[in-house]
Amino acid sequence: MSLTIAHPLRLKAVLGTFTAIVVLGLSNTAFGQGPFLNGFDLAESTIPVSEIVRGGPPRDGIPAIDNPKFLLSDAAQFLSDDELVIGLTRNGITRAYPLRIMLWHEVVNDTFGEEPVAVTYCPLCGTAVAFEAMIKDHKLTFGVSGLLFQSDVLMYDRQTESLWSQLLLKSVTGEQVGQPLTILPSRILTWGAWRKKFPGSEVLSTDTGFSRNYERNPYAGYESNQEIWFGVPLTRDEFKNKDLVLGVLIGEQAKAYAIPTLEDAKGLGPFHDVIGGVPIRFSYDRESREATMDHAETGEPISFIQSFWFAWQAFYPETEIWQPIKMKADNSGKLHISGETGKKHIIERSNDFKTWIPVGSLILSDETFVIDAPTSGHATEFYRVQREP
Repeated sequence: MSLTIAHPLRLKAVLGTFTAIVVLGLSNTAFGQGPFLNGFDLAESTIPVSEIVRGGPPRDGIPAIDNPKFLLSDAAQFLSDDELVIGLTRNGITRAYPLRIMLWHEVVNDTFGEEPVAVTYCPLCGTAVAFEAMIKDHKLTFGVSGLLFQSDVLMYDRQTESLWSQLLLKSVTGEQVGQPLTILPSRILTWGAWRKKFPGSEVLSTDTGFSRNYERNPYAGYESNQEIWFGVPLTRDEFKNKDLVLGVLIGEQAKAYAIPTLEDAKGLGPFHDVIGGVPIRFSYDRESREATMDHAETGEPISFIQSFWFAWQAFYPETEIWQPIKMKADNSGKLHISGETGKKHIIERSNDFKTWIPVGSLILSDETFVIDAPTSGHATEFYRVQREP
């Protein structure tokens, strides 16, 4: 009997967009009582004060860009095709922010039409996140506090001097304490791929108003080793510290999609996942290094954060980890199935790729589950495994 296997994916994911309802105003907390660090009042901090540390430079020692200038993509001769950029489209405006510039500044306060936006990057965690900067009709501008929490940058807004955690997506001290940030869909990809996709777009200029050597990487070698410069709780070891993951949140749930896994599973994409009844479609292109996520039915972009694994697991220690469903048959007719454990899977059989008949179900309890392939007597049979939504 010839046994051919097909395995389109229906997976469970923790994905989604953020819709933040934010109230701007004075809190009832009596500030000015300390403790203080880099001039910031840490009273009533929602994160442990003992875990807020100085990163080295003082407040604004890493200067945010407040008046960004842009070039048309064809004029950006300083970039090579394999360099990475953060891309963002809002209100009909498409812009790219080269990582070689973001390494030196970490925050760009920008405006897309009338919409204020903060584009942020933390070199220590490899995290690029764009946020809405309008909080209930108040425009906020952000700076770099010189402080870190779990190795990730703590930004501050200049209007109230509240501290904001990039990876927690909210304010953690000051008048804005507890206020969430609304994440905007952005992308990270090579400059060469970006230029092909958006030939008429704008790119952040090296004319930043600051004297920096943008030809030099101040973090040279950091990504290529597993050393972590500032302490974080390392409770998960499924991946190497500096492996990149795509982190996604819906409500209180988190899930990580490891880029090494996506690269290994390149023949299975695009991938599908489901969380809370929301169907997700996502893909990863090895050449452009670009990941895309959207709602599988509406096409609405899904926000995610690219991060080093050590940082994502520190902030979201209960994160789920996506694994592709894989199935193969051995010479004895047994099906070997692997994927995410603890999830129910449905096995289906077809003789013509048109009609699929359920022949069993299972909950994976280990990395590999082995069953006998039920046969219908046809010369050729096709099998697929789908994760139950």
